[in-house]
Amino acid sequence: MTKSTTNPVAKSSLVAVARQVLLAEADAIRAAVEGVGEGFDRCAAAILDLPGRVVITGVGKSALIGQKIVATLNSTGTPALFMHAADAIHGDLGMVQADDMVLAISKSGNTPEIKVLVPLIHRTGAKLIALVSEAGSYLARQADYVLLAPAPHEADPLNLAPTTSTTVALAMGDALAIALLTARGFTRQDFARNHPGGSLGKKLYLKIADLYPNNGCPCVGAEASIHDTMLTMSAGRLGAAGVVDASGSLLGVITDGDVRRMVSRHDDYRHLCARDIMTPNPIYVSPDDYAVAALEVMQTRNITQVLVAENGNLVGFVHLHDLLREGLV
Repeated sequence: MTKSTTNPVAKSSLVAVARQVLLAEADAIRAAVEGVGEGFDRCAAAILDLPGRVVITGVGKSALIGQKIVATLNSTGTPALFMHAADAIHGDLGMVQADDMVLAISKSGNTPEIKVLVPLIHRTGAKLIALVSEAGSYLARQADYVLLAPAPHEADPLNLAPTTSTTVALAMGDALAIALLTARGFTRQDFARNHPGGSLGKKLYLKIADLYPNNGCPCVGAEASIHDTMLTMSAGRLGAAGVVDASGSLLGVITDGDVRRMVSRHDDYRHLCARDIMTPNPIYVSPDDYAVAALEVMQTRNITQVLVAENGNLVGFVHLHDLLREGLV
């Protein structure tokens, strides 16, 4: 195997190159901000009124960027499909309907596949959006709407590898998706319906009511003896017990820590009752709260369980193990 005769580049030089690339792409995105105006607004308004779907197309790296924008649109309330420009002229154009809108991504706006595809899109009756770097390009001139993503120079020293141009196109796609999301009043619940899987989905839809019924609800009256209180805590296996009045209203909580503090302060605690050692007015969550609310309470207060109360009445506990089991931690 022949060794390369190329001199290795100093690591410090590689760091400098990486920083230059990031700065170049960041500068390009900042420059693109100036081009977002009335044209963007008209395009977004047209999509909001669209009875069909947004069909995104492109070739090469633009196609990959298009697939990501499709995913973002779908997850944020705008139905979208991806159609590769090369495949479109070999049958896939059939997915485009007259009430759809096609968003074509091309840096130059003059690629052969795009030039072949544009008149075919017009024949379907669908409107055309051009996401391009060149405002005077063929694609931009033929489009009903133009999203300008200027990239005068790629980040590589040869000005060949799609880098800056794809970054700006991706950012413009994100800007469009979030503008549409905002205009629609898209909520966390809407987002959760599109992301039911994994920990992300559970953070958005899993509620306390889905967790606490799996646990017991160890509780004692305010005048319960320490002996009975400790037996209740042990049986509950949660390391805590709620303290309630005769109507079930939550008065306090007793944890293993409260018991240890009692033992350290009293040689004889037979005369004490639950009221004497409980922590009054404890923090609690509601069954209608999201499960992540319980996690936030546990993390903030460095505890492993939290009470669940409804209308002031104790109904259960959520333990850290519940959140671990659901993959929220």
